[in-house]
Amino acid sequence: MLQGAELAAAKLNAQGGIRGQVVEIVPIDDQADPEVAKSVATAAVASGLDAVVGPYNSGAGGQSLPIYIDDGLVPLRLTSADATAGLGFTLQPMTSQIAPVASEAIADWARATSVAIVVDATQDYTRFAAEAIQSGLLARGIAVMSVTNISPGASSYADEIATPLADAPDLIYVVTYYPEAAVIAADLQASGIDTTCIVDYGGFDEGYIRNAGVEIAQTCTVVGVPSPSDYPGSEALIDAFEDTFNMSPDSWSPYTYDSVLILAEAIERANSTDAVDLTEALTNISGWSGWTGTVSFEANTGNRLPAPVTLNRVTNEGKFTVDSSWAAAVGFIF
Repeated sequence: MLQGAELAAAKLNAQGGIRGQVVEIVPIDDQADPEVAKSVATAAVASGLDAVVGPYNSGAGGQSLPIYIDDGLVPLRLTSADATAGLGFTLQPMTSQIAPVASEAIADWARATSVAIVVDATQDYTRFAAEAIQSGLLARGIAVMSVTNISPGASSYADEIATPLADAPDLIYVVTYYPEAAVIAADLQASGIDTTCIVDYGGFDEGYIRNAGVEIAQTCTVVGVPSPSDYPGSEALIDAFEDTFNMSPDSWSPYTYDSVLILAEAIERANSTDAVDLTEALTNISGWSGWTGTVSFEANTGNRLPAPVTLNRVTNEGKFTVDSSWAAAVGFIF
């Protein structure tokens, strides 16, 4: 994420910056912890900022976004919990946009009629996402056989998933962040029970693949967004990223890259970083095109329209890519 923002800043600076000013990216590490998020946000605004991209974790964002906004900043947030809607703008999908895609995939692509949900209920995003998925499934007439709460940080969840697996659901839906999703995928494989597995958007991170290993990671489909290389015309951007950082971009690099650039365009349009002027400029952006596709914002929430939610598989090379069979089944196009 940080490197995506830095790549965008380098592009802007090569073109003369924003209104003739050099763009500097200042890292703020909230450790995905709400209490840390408050303290680092307070320190950051005290040091002086003109704009904010982030945070990513919704629980942390619930604490830090109001601090940035109270300081007169307009965040380009990376959170997905609906509770953060209206707190700035975002290029990422929100729970209310993710859950319908996942529910449709479970019903019309996986053809599941019974589902067990495993959720990390200690986190804002995952708790709300599990509730949204459950509602979406029930509305489609799909039986939710169980909802199992887990606590993050365990080395195994074999005991926790044994009970829902005993009910023989058609599909198990894992609503956790990536460390727990990787462990659960391994536990499912070790159980020897043949059950379709889908990991929710919260687990969509290259860390899921690293932690689980490619073979285990491939046993679950993952709800997310297109990978950096899935976007049309992305070759030059990937080359620039690799040339600059000597590594490949991850799934969220394009989102911070585009967030910095769309903020820059809004500042140019507003000729200001004033919150009122910048909010108006962002609200009026329509059809802006970047690495992640075209962007417009919903006026009352700051949510992106349309939101690029996809079902993804893990390749033999250990990369995410849009699952072509899902795309064909639902008619998804970029």
